[in-house]
Amino acid sequence: MNSSIRKYLAELIGTFTLVFVGTSVAVLQGLLDYGDAGALMISLAFGGTLTVLVLVIGPVSGCHVNPAVTVPMALSGRMPWADVPGYLIGQFIGAVAASAVLLALMSGFEGYSVTEAGLGANGNPKNIHIASLFGWELVMTALFLLVIFSATRSGAPSIAAPLAIGGFLFVAHLVGAPIGDASLNPARSFGPAVLESAASLELLWLFIVAPLIGGVIGWLGYLLLYSEG
Repeated sequence: MNSSIRKYLAELIGTFTLVFVGTSVAVLQGLLDYGDAGALMISLAFGGTLTVLVLVIGPVSGCHVNPAVTVPMALSGRMPWADVPGYLIGQFIGAVAASAVLLALMSGFEGYSVTEAGLGANGNPKNIHIASLFGWELVMTALFLLVIFSATRSGAPSIAAPLAIGGFLFVAHLVGAPIGDASLNPARSFGPAVLESAASLELLWLFIVAPLIGGVIGWLGYLLLYSEG
């Protein structure tokens, strides 16, 4: 198989896995009422899954599984711009496929309704001011990309990447999951939103724009700390 196609396929499979596992836990915790443990379980689902994915598909594609990672990586020169469309297409297809499969499986639960229980889309359940919600998403994504660039720099310990990247996503969800935030990933937000409800689509722009801006800021922060040249 062509090496580029292999990368795009890895991104599709990786994004599917991250979104499917993470949003499955989110939907089930709402349906089955995990109580106070719910936010912790969601955080572990996203952070733990990403840790595994870095080990599994990292050697193939770098395990971006996130447009907010791919764009700064291209800006930094760590990947060719020619690969960006394939990565983004794979990520968004993987996310939508994950939500479609989750919807099909959740239909087996008596009483489940996508309009009521949803598909794990990001939102604003606490009615936080939009500027504040945007700020949370931007800052956490910036820190996330700072971690990613630092953990994958030349000379970093090989075990640093999966532990640091997955660990930070876990921490970010501890902060953001209770307020419907902590996407840090436009594809992760896009998949559930397009299949869930019109209300989810209203805020989708925020969970696309804020992570992309935050990702670039995180890369610039990395450049202040390290030199790759």
